[in-house]
Amino acid sequence: MSIQLGNLCSVILEQHFGANVQKIGQELYTGGKTLRGLMKTTMLSKNEVSQALSVLLKFRLATYEMSANKAYAEYSLSSDQILQILRYPRYIYYMQSKYGHTAALLVEELLRAGCETASYLISKSVQNSESKEKNTVVEHRDKFFELIQGNFFIRAIVGEKAEELAEAVSNNASLLFQRPEIDVQELVALQEGKNLPSTKDAGIYWHVNYEKFHQHFRDAILCQAIERRVNSNASECVRYLLQSMYLRTDPWKSSSNPIPFGEIRSFCEKQSNNLELIRYLEQYIAVIVDDPLMMLSKYSDAGGGQYVMQMKKVFEQLAWVCIENTIMEKFGAKAARIFRVVRMKKYIEQEDIQKEAMIPSKEAKQLTYKLLEEHFLQIHTIRKAGSSGTGPAKCFILFYVNQTQIVMLLMETCYKALFNGITRSNYDSSVNRRLIDKSQRLESVVEAMKERGESEEYIMDILETLTPPEREILEKVKIRIKNLYSAEIGLDETLFLFQMYQFYQAEKP
Repeated sequence: MSIQLGNLCSVILEQHFGANVQKIGQELYTGGKTLRGLMKTTMLSKNEVSQALSVLLKFRLATYEMSANKAYAEYSLSSDQILQILRYPRYIYYMQSKYGHTAALLVEELLRAGCETASYLISKSVQNSESKEKNTVVEHRDKFFELIQGNFFIRAIVGEKAEELAEAVSNNASLLFQRPEIDVQELVALQEGKNLPSTKDAGIYWHVNYEKFHQHFRDAILCQAIERRVNSNASECVRYLLQSMYLRTDPWKSSSNPIPFGEIRSFCEKQSNNLELIRYLEQYIAVIVDDPLMMLSKYSDAGGGQYVMQMKKVFEQLAWVCIENTIMEKFGAKAARIFRVVRMKKYIEQEDIQKEAMIPSKEAKQLTYKLLEEHFLQIHTIRKAGSSGTGPAKCFILFYVNQTQIVMLLMETCYKALFNGITRSNYDSSVNRRLIDKSQRLESVVEAMKERGESEEYIMDILETLTPPEREILEKVKIRIKNLYSAEIGLDETLFLFQMYQFYQAEKP
């Protein structure tokens, strides 16, 4: 188990759910445990452990498995699900930009609740919106149905009939996205504060389908990569290629089924107003096929005019680009050149590295062994024929690159950087809590004064209660927290790229 990942999961759980959930999470990270075992190791009461476990299960941060005789349950932590908490702002922003404010409110409420019924979720979402009229309730209900249809919300297999539902879903997966029956009159009654014994969708729970969001994030990476390498027209072409792929292939397959050129052209003509793309579509596809990212390839078994999206290959190439950029930033251009030479040659001796990279002998050796020390290069020894012993003169020493190992190394670095950033941000917030609270109180008071129409002089007098030194400290703290948050977003994007690489490497063809 990764120590850095464990530390990161611990600080995320403490930040979002409190100390008790953090303690339980730390214990579960080391391995599965029972309720009694958790009480013994954490020294918490049965009620506290049960509440912490219920929170973890509700937010899908933990799973459980019943024993053979169903006498007890063993709980395990889902570290990948905990890391997805860092992406909550990205999920909400995506909804805001693609589906509007109402969709963003619904997603935000469901992320905050973890798992909830549709009626309760829509009611809470309407409460947080500016308007609470009946037509607003209908709008939120329709948007909820739209998000189910788009597979952004998925049915939770929980409750008394969980086993029956799980068996039914195994035969028909579309049941996970079946609309619930929602009564508008019941929603209006909930808004008016009336106590209802039950709603029509009682017992039917929903949670956010992270996989659908990740599919869009993955597609955005592919489009942005081609846009940087070619132009925006090529990026739009990739978007239509992906749409064609989803008609005949599972979205998460490492390579798509063959896509006819005629279908791609049809997508472009129906959905795009870009005349240049439509006119030169064949040339843009040829450029994407020839691009070193290897995102698209011609289908060899066909006579022509069919193409295959190569997800596994493109994320291999994107991972190489990220690794080389990391080496460039950390060790310089010459070290990146050495790394590239070793990668291209697969196995190479030290003397050949300096010749191929065209770097002086002493400097090449220093950089090569620096990369070896930081685990970006590995060595493989081959004993010379007819020689005995293990000395350097008795064997060949070859340098090579192990991409999987480097990706794991950089993911560990991301975990550590995220942990440090979150810890520092929490520290700055706690140390300057008094100033932050004072500033927020002043802002609310000033806002209320403006609404009442108070004079500017009086408002300025109130604002001056925050002294210049305090303002300076507060400004520095805000800038530092903002920079740390920006770094957190960048690190999570890098981590997502490496996770996609690992996913496709693990997938069986």
